[in-house]
Amino acid sequence: MVFLYSAIKKTNIIIKKGLPDMKTNKNNQQEPKTNNENVRNVVNAALCLALCMVLPFLTGQIPQIGSALSPMHIPALLCGFICGWPYALVVGFAAPLLRFMLFGMPPLFPTGTAMAFELAAYGAAAGILYKKLPRTIPCIYISLIGAMLAGRVVWGTAMAVIAGVSQVQFSFQAFLAGAFLNAVPGIICHIILIPVIIIALQKAHFIDHEYYSSARPDTLN
Repeated sequence: MVFLYSAIKKTNIIIKKGLPDMKTNKNNQQEPKTNNENVRNVVNAALCLALCMVLPFLTGQIPQIGSALSPMHIPALLCGFICGWPYALVVGFAAPLLRFMLFGMPPLFPTGTAMAFELAAYGAAAGILYKKLPRTIPCIYISLIGAMLAGRVVWGTAMAVIAGVSQVQFSFQAFLAGAFLNAVPGIICHIILIPVIIIALQKAHFIDHEYYSSARPDTLN
């Protein structure tokens, strides 16, 4: 958790220092801000993609539950919260395919293909829900859980389609086992870890916080 938070925080500090402040230019008041946000989102998305490559090596050192922690899901979900759904959609879809090209894992078919759709759905759903809902602590959890459910449904659909056009065996029992029963360590890890990181980044004003209100007890300020 400290590693993820520090990486994102340091990246945003570097971006903030490196980009010029042009808000005083009244003729182009909104354009510089938009450009700065685009640069920040691209860099943060690239960082999340890099984390998708690295984290499986770290969790692989944990016997028994390392793979069950679903490490590639964490940056995909974070990208949705931090960068927005379009960036997260691309990062989530590209991550398994790129990691197969670089390291040969996960296997491209059927695991990597289904995972590409799954992670894309994770990131996109997290970004959409986080944008639409108030930026309160309960809504962070709602966005996360909603994204986790959407990603699992998309994964099951992708696996069913793959099974229908190939010799891969996939039943409803296999869906329940892969999406929920065998994924319990990852589910617990994600629900504990991701909101803590998002809340910390919000409090540090490294991601969007315009919905905060000191008059509401369930907000972060």
